[in-house]
Amino acid sequence: MNAQQEFQFVGSRSIRPDGLDKVTGRARYGADLNMQGQIYGHIVRSPHAHALITHIDCSEALAMQGVLAVMTGADLPEPGNRVLGSGEGAIALRDLSPMVMSQGKVLFHSQPVAAVAATTPELAARAAAAVTVTYETLPVVTDMHQALTDGAPILHDDRFPDGQPKEPTNLAAHITAQVGEPDVAFEGADVVVERTYSVPMCHQGYIEPQACVARMDGAGQVDVWCCTQGHFTVRGYTAAVTGIDEGNIRVTPSEIGGGFGGKTTVYLEPVAIILSKKSGRPVKMVMDRGDVFRSTGPAPGAETRVKLGATRAGKLVAAEVDCLLDSGAYNGNPAGIPAFLATACYKLTDARSTGRSVYTNRPKIHAYRAPSMPQATLAFELVINELAAAIDMDPIEFRLLNAVEEGDITMMGSRYNRIGLRECLEAARDHPHYQSALETGTGRGVAAGYWINAGLQSSATLNVTGDGHVAVLTGSPDIGGSRASMALMAAEVLGIPLERIHPQVVATDAVGHCDVTGGSRTTLATGQAVIQAAEQLVAELCRRAATDWQVEPESVTWSGGAAHHEDKSMDFEALARRAGSMGGPLTVSSSLTSASAAPAFGVHLCDAEVDKETGRTTVTRYTAIQDAGKAIHPDYVEGQMQGGAVQGIGWALNEEYLYDDQGVLQNPGFLDYRIPVASDLPRIDTVIVEVANPLHPFGVRGVGEVPIVPPMAAVAQAVFNAANIRVMDLPLNPPKLAKALMSSETS
Repeated sequence: MNAQQEFQFVGSRSIRPDGLDKVTGRARYGADLNMQGQIYGHIVRSPHAHALITHIDCSEALAMQGVLAVMTGADLPEPGNRVLGSGEGAIALRDLSPMVMSQGKVLFHSQPVAAVAATTPELAARAAAAVTVTYETLPVVTDMHQALTDGAPILHDDRFPDGQPKEPTNLAAHITAQVGEPDVAFEGADVVVERTYSVPMCHQGYIEPQACVARMDGAGQVDVWCCTQGHFTVRGYTAAVTGIDEGNIRVTPSEIGGGFGGKTTVYLEPVAIILSKKSGRPVKMVMDRGDVFRSTGPAPGAETRVKLGATRAGKLVAAEVDCLLDSGAYNGNPAGIPAFLATACYKLTDARSTGRSVYTNRPKIHAYRAPSMPQATLAFELVINELAAAIDMDPIEFRLLNAVEEGDITMMGSRYNRIGLRECLEAARDHPHYQSALETGTGRGVAAGYWINAGLQSSATLNVTGDGHVAVLTGSPDIGGSRASMALMAAEVLGIPLERIHPQVVATDAVGHCDVTGGSRTTLATGQAVIQAAEQLVAELCRRAATDWQVEPESVTWSGGAAHHEDKSMDFEALARRAGSMGGPLTVSSSLTSASAAPAFGVHLCDAEVDKETGRTTVTRYTAIQDAGKAIHPDYVEGQMQGGAVQGIGWALNEEYLYDDQGVLQNPGFLDYRIPVASDLPRIDTVIVEVANPLHPFGVRGVGEVPIVPPMAAVAQAVFNAANIRVMDLPLNPPKLAKALMSSETS
């Protein structure tokens, strides 16, 4: 099967299986579960961004009637140097555990230092306020450039990045990749453009805060209910942080009100478990919005310098990229992305790219859709546009001339299979949006983007009922329509009506291991597990029919939801009804590690106008074009494309973390941290391109990451063209643009 074949179910816009529960309010999110006898946990957070903890006194809190437990970092094992697999990479336990609870030192404002559990949320909050923590404050550094200067306060005096001097430094990582001889190649360029752009630290902005309920019984068995993008990851991380055996922890995912990469880790779960262990009661914990902003993982701020050289004929000949990223207080591993992927859209035989990340007194960064790729792409795509303008070439034609295609080799040394960047660029060039005339005062921007798309581990189980319905069980939380995709793919293989397929996301002990829902891997990899399980089920049904007919199994075929041999046939429902007498219950499972990296590309077009007096930008038209490989459920694909575009627009125009000189976040709420709302946006048009991924049976590539990669560059270019100015530091908010416009008028 492939994306070009005729499908019966795949590619249809079926009713979403979770839709009715969500619109009627029956869906249960992280804070919606209550256990009998539960109490409530509350975190004590540091008022300092950098300090040693010299003493914690919980006695007053424990003396309060109704307070049943307290905990500090002393209740957790020392993390040591252990490294954990995270599904999308690796994380050192010493970088994970302190985000749950500090052990002796705080490195960012609002870092957890203690926790209490009491019979009501209000009492828990009062008890937390009664915990006395004595600190020895230390100098604070929140700017990554200052963090690298001589005399800057060192956050970790025992860490040294590979290849760097063995002396204390705030440099968390330094990664360089090179192909060819870029320095020599630049000498042969007719035109060279070099620019540096910066973008601030920002948050994923999910609407649902972190929440969980945890219970440890007398035998040491743990149950956790939480909102997460990966409950197997929650189980593994929680076991590592607490020292509890992973086999004693069962995690059930709730519905999830947004994550975008930010809910692929743990914050509350280990705390709730320890408090439950100490109190003997289930413990419920819910973050407030301020704590979400102050103490969970935002996307890194970044400064990216890009130097590109081209011939007058439009051929790229050399590239140099240097991306400096703010890792926050602990290592978030963002440096490798710009080092290896910044040049991914273009044919370049001579290029050098470097990624560096820096420790600062801010919360440790975490994933946000295509982690670190939007930051590097902002600078790269703006320089591509400027280079095209310098040689008087249309920016899409320039990209088409240099776009990677099948057979080209990446900076990582891998060779592209069939990819769809060229098709996306052609769709953008021919789209009515790009062909339309611009209104006076409006600017237009174009940008391309890339994401590698992960495979990783996935499992699926199919259980058939006696009346011919199928439960499709997976361990991939549904954050973008994956249940609908699983149902469509199962129905496609089985050939039975879609309403007989019932997709479910089940607890960690009910299905084989699944890595996190992230990296655009779920429909790709978990979908492959579902397809394989469905194929196994078809094979078993054909075998049973063959036994009943006393023929060889190889002579039985399956089509239209039934087994066939010559003039005989037996449909799925009949086989299900007779399962008990034909070999027993029909249940199959499949587990795999998908090696299918499925690179995907997108091209975005943006029109914007800028009020020359106030600096306010209005996005007037927006089109997102993307290669999905095969759109299993087009509605969800379009929703991912539109959602990523909206988030990128917000990052380009308004969103940023604002800190004072003591490292205290000044805008920890949606009133001051401004994400786009419906009135800020035009209707976002979408074009789905389908260039089949040859490594997937249905051609899927995954779609969740790519849509956030091009928007910042597309929006910024539209603003620059509309206002006839160039601002190097995003976001392009009204005060910043008004100041730049005023400066341009007086210069």
